[in-house]
This record gives sequence, C-alpha cells and structure tokens, in this order.
Amino acid sequence: MDNGNHQIPENANEHCPGPQSEEAGKADACAGCPNQQICATAPKSPDPDLVTIAERMATIKHKILVLSGKGGVGKSTFSAQLSFALAEMDSQVGLLDIDICGPSIPKMLGLEGQDIHQSNLGWSPVYVESNLGVMSIGFMLPNPDEAVIWRGPRKNGLIKQFLKDVDWGELDYLVVDAPPGTSDEHISIVQFLQATGIVGAIIVTTPQQVSLIDVRKEINFCKKVGIQVLGVVENMSELRQSISDFRFVKSTETGEENDVTEWAHSYIRSNAPELLSVILCSEVFDSSRGGAAKMCAEMGVPFLGKVPMDPHLCRAIEEGRSCFADQKCTLSAPALRTIIEKLVSSCR
Repeated sequence: MDNGNHQIPENANEHCPGPQSEEAGKADACAGCPNQQICATAPKSPDPDLVTIAERMATIKHKILVLSGKGGVGKSTFSAQLSFALAEMDSQVGLLDIDICGPSIPKMLGLEGQDIHQSNLGWSPVYVESNLGVMSIGFMLPNPDEAVIWRGPRKNGLIKQFLKDVDWGELDYLVVDAPPGTSDEHISIVQFLQATGIVGAIIVTTPQQVSLIDVRKEINFCKKVGIQVLGVVENMSELRQSISDFRFVKSTETGEENDVTEWAHSYIRSNAPELLSVILCSEVFDSSRGGAAKMCAEMGVPFLGKVPMDPHLCRAIEEGRSCFADQKCTLSAPALRTIIEKLVSSCR
C-alpha cells in the first residue's frame, strides 16, 4: 500500500502515518502495530514530494481552507459560492475538493460527468469559467453512486497527488473544501501546504449547540497546527422566505392535508396585499444561547456573519449555479457577499 509518501506495510494499523513520517511509531494510530518499534527508530529522510508541491503552490497567492465540525452544515455550499463570488470579482480561482468520501463539489458547480485531462504539465482542472477551475475525486469515479472506501494512507496519497500534479497555473485564490471534522485529510493538507503559506481557515457551522461543540474542536485544531482562523460563518441562522413562496395546507379531522395555496394567495392579494412584500422568518435551530457569535467571542476568533436558510439558494446549489447571478436569491446572496467581502479584505 502506498500513501503517496512511502510504502505502508500491509500489516499496518488503520490511519498509519507512514514509515517515513515524523509521527511514525509515535502517533496514536501506531499503538499495537507490529511495526511500531521499527518505525519509531528508523532514520527519516526528507519527503521529495514536498519540494514539488512547493513549486506548484508558488504560483498561488492565497490558499484558504473551508472547514466544519459536523457534516451537513453547508460547508461545501459555502465553498462553492465563495469560489463563484471570487471568480465574479475577476480573480483567478481554483477550488480543490478533498472530501474524498463525499465529493459534492462537482454537482454544486454544475460539472457532473466531466473528466480530468492530462497534459505534459500535469492534471488539468475542470473549468466552470475561464477563471474558475475545479479538481475533485468526483471526476475520477466511473459511477457517481460508487462509494469510496479508502483507509487514511490512500486518501492522503490522493491529496498529495492533487497538490503536486494539478496544473493550476497562476491563481489569486485556491479554496480547499475539506471533509467535516479533524481527520487524516486535515492533517495531510496542513502538512503538505504549511510550508507554502496558508492564509487561514474559514469554519462553517449552524447555530445549534451540537454543531458548535464540534466547531470549538475545529478551532482548537487550527490553533494547534498553527493555522489562522479567518472567521466563523453561521449558516442556516433562520429560515427566511417571501410569503408568496410559501405553500399553504389545511388539515382535516382525519389528518389528511389539502393544498389551499391558491386560495390563500388570492385572499392575501384581495384583503392584505401589503403582506406580499413581507419576509417571513422562522428560527430553525435554537439560538437562545447566542449561537456562533457568542462562541466566537468566547474563543477569540472573528465572527464573519450569518447566512439565512433560503430555498432559492438551495435550488441554485442543486442546479450548479451561482446565487449571485440568480435574482431570486435576494435573501442569501447579500449575506454571503458581505461575508466574502470581509474575507477578501482580510487577505489583502
């Protein structure tokens, strides 16, 4: 087995860091491994691939990680829309999807079914626009429904290959969409990129406590590995929707539901037309404890802002479109734009 660094012994434990890693024989994953003593005492040689990665990354000005403590909080949605927004600012942008087991970026950018091409310069990204390129394992799967069942070393090997073999050219921004949590992929991307300069990490969360508990761990991970937290984004802060976009139902005594949307809209237009311009807000997750803003104050990291749950944004993501080019995303797009402008300012 090869982790992209050196051969991994076949009898190694899961999450083996590799026999040439500085953590070889010392990491928690090494406990009980039959090779632990050999790995701990064997001389380590410099990883030649790190030089190749540094040369590739030298043409990229800003490298930004997008992280989350939990899955399903909108991290990849934010990565996709951040990339769209930066490209629309006339920046040269790359989006690298290292969520090996759950690559959703190809769909979110309307690139499903695309293939990676190789040239004498390396792997070519798949382009949405001339200034927005994407790389993901999703382009390498023969069937989008196929599960990627890989141990840590193989995941790390692919991440390294992305970094050393993808020909991004000159970029203003490389956005790295990481999987949730703090696992092998996070350690690898930091290890491979840290010497080339990472601007920092953005952490995406929802207001609920079960999400914020894991975000605290994510912040501590960044502090331990020396990555600056650029800020926290609170996604799905509340549901916001125009009353004209709502569907109305009426329950019968037997529990059946009848659609009365047409009647309700007609009634409002006739009797209270001023309500058609009202935005309805509903708290989806309990934020009575202060949400992400309070947590950021407690942990000393920037709070970038809130993004409401917007059905039109969800539709744009499903269709692989930018919410900034969708005139219906009037509730989520301004919130996202404000957050992204803060990020751009902090990178200057």
